[in-house]
Amino acid sequence: MPVSKAQQKAVHKYVKANYDRLELTMPKGRKAEIKAYAESQGESVNGFLNRLIAEAMAHEGGEKGKN
Repeated sequence: MPVSKAQQKAVHKYVKANYDRLELTMPKGRKAEIKAYAESQGESVNGFLNRLIAEAMAHEGGEKGKN
C-alpha cells in the first residue's frame, strides 16, 4: 500500500526532530559490499553501522552507544 504524502511529511518531520544525520564518503563499490554484508547478518546498513560504532566506543571506554 502506497504511503500518502501527508504520512511521508510526518515521518520526515519526526526524523528531522529526533535524529542527527551523518554523511559518509567511501570508494565506489564499497557501499554495495557493506549493504550485502549487513543484509547477510539480518541488519540494515544504518543498524549495522550504529552497532559497530557503539561496540567500538564501548570497547574503547567511550560513551555507550545509543541506537
